[in-house]
Amino acid sequence: MLRTLLIALLLCASATAADFEDSFKNCQPDRLGFDACVREGLNSIRPYFKTGLSKYNVFPFDPFFAKEITATRGVPNFGFTLTLRNVTETGWSSSKVTKFISELKNYKIVYTQSFPKKALSGNYEFKGALFSSTVTNKGRFTLILYDLIQTTTVTRLPGQKVRAQMDVETIRDLELHITNLLFGKAYLENILDKIINNTWQPSFVLTRRLINELVSTAFTEIFDNSFRNFPFEQIFKSNQSIS
Repeated sequence: MLRTLLIALLLCASATAADFEDSFKNCQPDRLGFDACVREGLNSIRPYFKTGLSKYNVFPFDPFFAKEITATRGVPNFGFTLTLRNVTETGWSSSKVTKFISELKNYKIVYTQSFPKKALSGNYEFKGALFSSTVTNKGRFTLILYDLIQTTTVTRLPGQKVRAQMDVETIRDLELHITNLLFGKAYLENILDKIINNTWQPSFVLTRRLINELVSTAFTEIFDNSFRNFPFEQIFKSNQSIS
């Protein structure tokens, strides 16, 4: 019984890898239509975002998990540090790649995705300084973005780690809930929660860069772990390669 189960699992894994490779079998970097072919291939492999690809040591990233992400603004004694811990993000498997551009000679690809819904949750810690005054706060947060359009730039220079740069372009709506925002003053926190969620558009112009930095930091780590040694030359067979 155990032997039969192991054989079945191995066959399933082989079929999964073959299906993945078939999604890009017509994508050849030295031929016209390569970018459109990859775009369609990426959309066809969305189920693997949840399962990963054990053959290529690609881990699942829907949901993805980031242990710690930090962003800093300002200078010593005048600025803040925001640290997010144990962050979970979902929504990638329902996204769609709408544009894909390859710059293989520059070791770079740029692609745009649309997300019906992307959700993030985790713990936060805020440390701010204003001259001689300091403030520290921590709690939990939940952020949901609706109808998100996001562009990602991925580069992998020879011998260097994979780097990802995310740019949130537009969203239709968002929900942001933060606990302990006013140090446990529940009544005032409920009022502030409503204000934030009803008037988020003006502040989004200011917070967009911070969101981009936090997400880019997390996905640089994830992409590097999964794709630093990925055998792209086996998937895209031609005289050129993106490795």
